[in-house]
Parts: sequence; structure tokens; C-alpha cells
Amino acid sequence: QVRLVESGGGSVQPGGSLRLSCSVPRDKYSVNDMGWYRQAPGKQRELVASISSRGSRNYADSVKGRFTISRDNARNTIYLQMNTLEPEDTAVYYCNAELQWGKVRREYWGEGTQVTVSS
Repeated sequence: QVRLVESGGGSVQPGGSLRLSCSVPRDKYSVNDMGWYRQAPGKQRELVASISSRGSRNYADSVKGRFTISRDNARNTIYLQMNTLEPEDTAVYYCNAELQWGKVRREYWGEGTQVTVSS
């Protein structure tokens, strides 16, 4: 079982910033797309941002211009820089990664990190 290690959640006032990170242990697989999803109470989990192994990025409309996803392939780590946070960004944020062994691909999730935006 591969465990994704997340860090960086917390509480911040509206307009503040947080940075999330997620690492995949190095082993005998390749790491394809990685991304961040979030789930607010009573809502479905939604994509926040994703990044391919080549650096192609995708963002939810609600975070464009405020959030930036980046990736360090040497460390199998992605980062989510979240600026100008809004109360609507409050949610549990989950890291997601697709790993590949030969032709076999599997999706893994982190345990989640809480982000709370409140005055």
C-alpha cells in the first residue's frame, strides 16, 4: 500500500494564504497525474487542481488566479499555493496520485488535510 503524505493545512483569515504539499514515496513505479481535491461538509468531493508529470496544469474555475499547483518530479511532490483564500475554500483537501507499474495504473488518495478560512 502506497501512502501519500500531506501537510500544510490549517486555519487562516479571509484573504490569507496557505501552502499544501503532498509526497509520494519513491519506489518501483512511475507517478503520472497528481492533484488536489476538496470536500466541504454536505458537498461532493471536487477537483481543485491537477498537474501531469510533464507539468500540464488544470484548475477549477473557482480557484483560477488564486491557487497555483506545482510539482517537483525528483521528489515526487506536489504543492498547492493558495492565496486570497475565501470562506468558501473551507474544506478537507485530499491529495490524489496515479501510479503506474508497467501497464497497470492505480489511483491513490491521501488522508486529507483540513483548511479553514474564517474571520
